[in-house]
Amino acid sequence: MGENARKNIIYSIILLLIVFIVFLYRQNQQDPNLPADEVASNKIVITGQTMGTSYRVVYLDDQRRAFKQGIDSVLVDFNQSLSTYVPDSEISRFNSRDTLQIETNYFISVLQGSKQVFEETGGAFDPTIGPLTNIWGFGPEGAQLKDSVEIREILRTVDYNLVSFDQDIAFKLRPGVQLDFSAIAKGYGVDVVVDYLESQGIKNMLVEIGGELVGRGVNEHGELWKIGINRPDEEGAADEIFSIIALQDQGLATSGNYRNFYVRDGVKYSHTISPFTGYPVRHGLLSATVLAKNCMMADAYATAFMVMGTEASIALQQELGNIEIFLIFNDEEGNINTYISEGLKPFISTLN
Repeated sequence: MGENARKNIIYSIILLLIVFIVFLYRQNQQDPNLPADEVASNKIVITGQTMGTSYRVVYLDDQRRAFKQGIDSVLVDFNQSLSTYVPDSEISRFNSRDTLQIETNYFISVLQGSKQVFEETGGAFDPTIGPLTNIWGFGPEGAQLKDSVEIREILRTVDYNLVSFDQDIAFKLRPGVQLDFSAIAKGYGVDVVVDYLESQGIKNMLVEIGGELVGRGVNEHGELWKIGINRPDEEGAADEIFSIIALQDQGLATSGNYRNFYVRDGVKYSHTISPFTGYPVRHGLLSATVLAKNCMMADAYATAFMVMGTEASIALQQELGNIEIFLIFNDEEGNINTYISEGLKPFISTLN
């Protein structure tokens, strides 16, 4: 073998070694917690389970950091405060006694947020409605359908004014009052995850828990995050899209009666229970989507609007002026119709 041939072989081996070393270096720079299909760009996707549902977090990070462990840790602490399924959570301890020494910012924040929406909706949003929800079969105990006498008795403890609190303590003004933040907690949980990611320097993100969302900044294409709203059809596909909304640094929540219901003895019972009558609501509003400065408030207003109905919801949105709404409802002839508030119109497209 000639001298030149030996040199070419040596150069080839050195070149291969250099390529291999660079490859190993790049592999070591990648976060091992990231899925293989997410390390090629600055778009990170993290999924998991919380609050009896799933979450999905998408964000842009040039450092390709994976925050799943931090997100899960934050949500565990959150549930330890606000989940009625955790026996020793703050809310569970409040429900089992008359007075609670408040320990976390989670609890006081959701008490205050609930109070605001309760007052602005004239009581349509009421976190003390849990016992009525259980009676009608939409709680953990399943359908019970008790008689009207018992409903009237339970209504005596359904009134958020019966819960008094300050920064340090919460107590009941009537024995038997129970709190259930399921109509606001998922939205608030989204806000908590957003706060955590922002503390890590993340500016562009889409956070979703059980269908409640917050969009911040832009997606990987430099566009606003776009969200699909399902068609309100109890017999249609669960993923059939009715409209698309672009989120501009807002929280979004949707509530509806068209899927969560049951029929017994020929009567259809929706999961939205009126805190005024104690019975499931019966009106033409099928779906209420609310956009607000944060997801906690959007979640609570969406629930309240499903109690209030179409006309009262429109009137309140116009009075408040700090939220946007997209309502899908049946008109007097039974046809599906929509209402889009003025501020939302530039950000929504409705599909045929």
